[in-house]
Amino acid sequence: MYVVFTYLFSALAMYLLITTTQKIIKIRQEYLGSQTTVTDRTIRLSGIPSDLRDEEKITETIENLQIGKVESVILCRDWKELDDMIAQRLTFLRKLEEAWTVHLGYSRAGSTQASRERAQSRAAVREDAPLLDDGEVHEQSHVAAYGQDRPKTRIWYGFLGLQSRTVDAIDYFEERLRRLDEKITTARKKTFTPMPLAFVTLDSVAACQMAVQATMDPKPMQLLANPAPAPSDVIWQNTYLSRSSRITRAWSVTLIILILTVFWTALLVPIAGLVSIKSICSVWPQLAFALESNPISQSLVATGLPTALISLLTVLVPFLYYWLSTQQGMLSQGEVEMSLISKNFFFTFFNLFLLFTIFGTASITFAKVNDTLAGASKDASEIARKLATSLQDLDYFYINLIILQALGLFPFRLLEFGSVALYPITLIGAKTPRDYAELVQPPVFSYGFYLPQTLLIFVICVVYSVLQSSWLILFFGLVYFLIGSFIYKYQLLYAMDHRQHSTGQAWLIICNCVVVGLLFFEIAMAGLLALRAAFYRSILIIPLLAGTIWFNIFFRRTYDPLMKFIALRSLNSKPPFGNVAPGESRYERETDHGRAVDEDDETGLRYINPSLVIPLEEVWLAQNRANGTDHRDEAVEDV
Repeated sequence: MYVVFTYLFSALAMYLLITTTQKIIKIRQEYLGSQTTVTDRTIRLSGIPSDLRDEEKITETIENLQIGKVESVILCRDWKELDDMIAQRLTFLRKLEEAWTVHLGYSRAGSTQASRERAQSRAAVREDAPLLDDGEVHEQSHVAAYGQDRPKTRIWYGFLGLQSRTVDAIDYFEERLRRLDEKITTARKKTFTPMPLAFVTLDSVAACQMAVQATMDPKPMQLLANPAPAPSDVIWQNTYLSRSSRITRAWSVTLIILILTVFWTALLVPIAGLVSIKSICSVWPQLAFALESNPISQSLVATGLPTALISLLTVLVPFLYYWLSTQQGMLSQGEVEMSLISKNFFFTFFNLFLLFTIFGTASITFAKVNDTLAGASKDASEIARKLATSLQDLDYFYINLIILQALGLFPFRLLEFGSVALYPITLIGAKTPRDYAELVQPPVFSYGFYLPQTLLIFVICVVYSVLQSSWLILFFGLVYFLIGSFIYKYQLLYAMDHRQHSTGQAWLIICNCVVVGLLFFEIAMAGLLALRAAFYRSILIIPLLAGTIWFNIFFRRTYDPLMKFIALRSLNSKPPFGNVAPGESRYERETDHGRAVDEDDETGLRYINPSLVIPLEEVWLAQNRANGTDHRDEAVEDV
């Protein structure tokens, strides 16, 4: 019956993958086919040769292909200088707000008349001479109606910055902001060096889809068209990275992940050894004897401690992988999230499940780890036998892991324990109205942090679905998914903010992960049958392995294009926003007012670096009410 149910469950999983994918494709094609937003009509054109790095030349090249008219071209340029000045300005703006807040102070209900007068008069008399003049700092005197002294700051100047002086903080940062504003205004008028990347908006979705599904240039790596991310999803700091820089970053991150994989393996070997008293006895006999004499301690060390450590790794490691994903130079937040899902699943499946299962068997001690790896490298069947042996010995460990994930960690995720725990710390450090406004921002929901753990639980349930006495794992797995469906729906709908969308690209990663789990399940069943001397039945699993691999190839060739592109027959020719008024460009009309989820508060739907167009923010200062009550995040005025 092992062979029969292995075939049955594998076929059922493949059937559900196909039927669910067809439903997603139907919804995706119907919805995206009816959209004509700027995002749906824009391509990301990379690999632009140096002789075509001009908006007019790009327009002429695209229109000569006779696939449609070009409405706008945004050629990415080397805006690093401008972006750095904008970031530096925000730093000085925050310091100026903090200095003003320290100077003005906050008053409670029992505030005095003097504090109310301080809140009403906010201008300080300046000297005629500027604070910063040719690198020199001048002494200043102030006449102000405030009871509190003006804050001071220390600046360094002179040869190698070895000289320092204490100056008025408000005047210093105001002068720095004034000079930066002048530089930013001048820099916005400059013509920066063009880069081999552009966002080209066409006149129809059909033209856009034909461009991204076709080869535009006969030369390799030139004029590569891909669907463009939403304007608010673009990471503009990465648009002016060269191709060699992106390749270097990608390979560097891959090398770091390989090094981390070896590190996680070395870290998980002792954790896996805690599951077995025999492993502990080979390293620390006294501890093993003490645990055997105390069943409660033995249960806590053998089941509770490894489970807690594994769960802790599943919570902390994704933050490291998220930082690595942001360093790869990807062009959109959606790509970063998709990369995080892949990296995190590789960690959870390969390190926390595969290697832990191999090293977690009771027959493996720390002294035999090298022998096990050597034997597995010489004989592939050794891996299947070790997996089968470990799976039978680790069933209670995985039961505890699923229970901890479902009943232990899900309530903390519902409460957003991390945000709640950090709130008092950030509240203590908050001083300015901007700080208090950031405190009330909702936490961000990222699939890369939650989806891989859910896939791991699913793989565990599939692997143990045929084994004897596995009903507990399946039961608690069902409990896990019932609780998780409620919590994740609640967080997405009411509690958290999901800022970017990938139009269903995460489903392709989910399907690939499920196929990997099926292959692992089939290999484990073949090893289990071989371990029980049922060699002929074990051989019957081999055709299923080949069929699963063929299914993966067929699935990717058949369904991947429909999950990445929009079929031309799915396009709706009726414009959802009506006819365009005479003399008005469709691009201008649709980007002046946001009509889709891609809208950005500053730039609308336009593909443009925000550093080029955003207004230069003024200082946020809290305004005390006449009755003396202080509302730090309600009454805010710009100075």
